[in-house]
Order: sequence, then C-alpha cells, then structure tokens
Amino acid sequence: MTLPPPLRLFSYGTLQAPRVQLAQFGRRLAGQADSLPGYRKVMIEIIDPSVIAKSGERFHPVLLRTGLELDEVPGTVFEITPAELEAADAYEVADYRRITARLRSGLEAWVYVKA
Repeated sequence: MTLPPPLRLFSYGTLQAPRVQLAQFGRRLAGQADSLPGYRKVMIEIIDPSVIAKSGERFHPVLLRTGLELDEVPGTVFEITPAELEAADAYEVADYRRITARLRSGLEAWVYVKA
C-alpha cells in the first residue's frame, strides 16, 4: 500500500506561534526553516475577534506575489494532517487564499497569500 504524500504548510506569520498552533490544531507542529521566493510580505488588519484572540495581534502578515527572485519570505514548513489543513483554512480570514508553491528547498507546500 502506497502512502499519500505528506501535506505541507508553509507559514510566515502567526501559524508559527505555539499558542496559535495549540489553539487551532491542539498540538505544536514540528517544522523546518524554509523560504518562499518571488513574494514579499505586507501587513493587513484583522477584524475577526476569534483570530485576534488566538494570535494576540490585530495586524497579520500576508504575501503578495512579485515574481522577483530577489523578493523572498522566510518562514517554516510544517507537515500536517488533512484535518489540520482544514483547521488552518478555518483560521485564515477572507483576506487570504490558499495556493501551492515551490519553496526554496524544492518542497511543494500550501501557503496562504493575499486573496
């Protein structure tokens, strides 16, 4: 029996925080440092009270695609379960959309970018 490939999630913001992981996934995620080329990070204001309560922050980063190799966003890539991917979707507000992207390491991962 062949196992499905692992789900990977690249985080550059609040999903890296242990308190957010515990609140959203019920556990701390293990990950490794990586980066996403061709994007830059900007801040947006979050108005969802449950997200603010979990993160403790009203302003969160979001990624904009530039396509420029010089632009690169550092973060962490995590292996997650399908249920945890759904939980991540529930955490992210409408300002974000989930895409797949190739990280600097060559790994493919889900990442949330500006909607």
